[in-house]
Amino acid sequence: MVSDEIKHEVRKLHIGKKIRELRKRAGLILQDLSDRTGLSKPLLSQIEKEVVSPPIATLLKISKALNVDIGFFFQDSSHEEKVVFVRRDESRAIDSRSFGREEGGYYYEALAYKKSKKYMEPFLVEFKRKRVEKLSFLSHDGEEFIYLLEGTLEFRTENGRYILQPGDSLYFESSIPHAYRSLERRNAKALTVVYPAR
Repeated sequence: MVSDEIKHEVRKLHIGKKIRELRKRAGLILQDLSDRTGLSKPLLSQIEKEVVSPPIATLLKISKALNVDIGFFFQDSSHEEKVVFVRRDESRAIDSRSFGREEGGYYYEALAYKKSKKYMEPFLVEFKRKRVEKLSFLSHDGEEFIYLLEGTLEFRTENGRYILQPGDSLYFESSIPHAYRSLERRNAKALTVVYPAR
C-alpha cells in the first residue's frame, strides 16, 4: 500500500499537470505524445490526470519527447544555479507503482532536481521484493550506473542475471530491457545515476 505521505508528495509535484502543460504548449495531442514515446494513450492520460505515478523509464521517455530534462518535473522553478545543495529532508520521493498496483515495485528520490540543465540524473532508489513472474522489464535510451547501498538486489536482462551485494556496482546501456527486485524482505537501496541520451 502506498503511504499517504508519498501520495501527498507526488501530488505536490504536479508531474501530470506539468506534462499536460508542456504537451499543449508544444501543440501536441495525446496521440502525438504516444507516438513519440511509445507509451499508450490511456497510460499517458492517467499520468496527466495524476491517477498514476510514472517510473523513471517512463518519465525519461516523456521528458525526451517534450525536450526537457527529467529534473524539470521535480522543480518548483526553472531558475538555473551553478551549484545546487539538497538537504536530506528536501528530497522528492516517488512511488513508481500506479497507486496500489505493483507494476513498478520501487521508490525513487530525485537527488539533484534543483539543477535544471544537467547531463546526469542521480536518484536514490529503493527496490521492493517481488516474484520473478511479476517483474516488469523496462528500457529507455541512455546509460545507467547503480551502486548498491543496502540489501541484496537482483538485476535481470532478457539473457542475464546479476546479484548485487552492498558495495557492488553495475553500469549498463538502458536500451537493454531490464528489471530489478530485492531478494530480501527489506527493500534494497541503491544510488542510481542515469545518463539520458540526448
